[in-house]
Amino acid sequence: MARIELEQIVKRFGSLTTVHGIDLTIEDGEFVVLVGPSGCGKSTTLRMIAGLEAISSGTLRIGGEVVNDHEPKHRNIAMVFQNYAIYPHLTVAQNIGFGLYTSRLSKAEKQARIRETARTLSLEPYLERRPAALSGGQRQRVAIGRAMVRDPVAFLFDEPLSNLDAQLRAQMRLEIKQLHQRLGSTIVFVTHDQVEAMSLADRIVVMREGRILQVGAPMELYNRPADIFTARFIGTPEMNMIDATIGDGRVDLGANAAAIDVSGLASLPGDLGAGRSVVLGVRPQELTLLNGEHRDFPIRIEGKVRVAEPHGSETFVLLDLPAGQIVARAPSTVSFKAGDPVFFGATAESLRIFDKQTEKLIG
Repeated sequence: MARIELEQIVKRFGSLTTVHGIDLTIEDGEFVVLVGPSGCGKSTTLRMIAGLEAISSGTLRIGGEVVNDHEPKHRNIAMVFQNYAIYPHLTVAQNIGFGLYTSRLSKAEKQARIRETARTLSLEPYLERRPAALSGGQRQRVAIGRAMVRDPVAFLFDEPLSNLDAQLRAQMRLEIKQLHQRLGSTIVFVTHDQVEAMSLADRIVVMREGRILQVGAPMELYNRPADIFTARFIGTPEMNMIDATIGDGRVDLGANAAAIDVSGLASLPGDLGAGRSVVLGVRPQELTLLNGEHRDFPIRIEGKVRVAEPHGSETFVLLDLPAGQIVARAPSTVSFKAGDPVFFGATAESLRIFDKQTEKLIG
């Protein structure tokens, strides 16, 4: 059983508090990703779970047992680090088996575990090689294998893919996800890359300044972010944000009023209150390129092309508005020139409204 429970966990370094009383439960067999910008406390939280950082206050349970004072070796947790930390003078087999050095298994049992782990990670052809003869992805698999061979109750990954190039990162994401599906182990994964978080996680934990902002399934956070920070952090390109003021049943867009037509909105969600300052959020992927025959969208945006970025299957267009810029997605078959006027439409369901002062989602 590898249920991990964090209850009011606090971490202080002298007078500086870096983790502010977080609560989180990670179920047995769940893949949870801690995501956020550098310095948000995600790696510190992972290290407290591993026992590499002392907990200043709060309670940490693994499998129902309080482990605050347990040494790392007594928690049966395996950790994979960003820099691999494999020994260059040892072979792949010796590196994988290093975690069994102090175990009471027989030599035959150790060898059987090493072979089984290597087979799971497709490392059998490389068991006699040394790390210098391996690719970056193979070295990362060796580091994972050293963690796996101990048969831990949970795996902790601290930004393990950040040193790889884009192609290897994509490959390793698939391998780690497939590994989780085969083993069914509890995994806690730390990253600042929201693409990794979206593609790997059963649940994502968004952190900022040592606090948890939102916890949920990837598409839950993408479709219904709880605040502006989460809305911008989850999804690429980030969500467009447009300042507005609520009038008597209408939206006052200030200088952008001439470029954004919201007269087609039948109603606004929730009791917003007249005079309230809000931020309207809409994702680039939820904007549809219009032509003169398509005017059935309740929200219409007119802008001038500043730059177009072809991405193969789609093109992202940066638009100039009277009081700012937004990004919209367009078909890759359409060509754009700087300065061209273009129109995009959005549905009422695609619009999120945030309170400007609290930055929280409204309605």
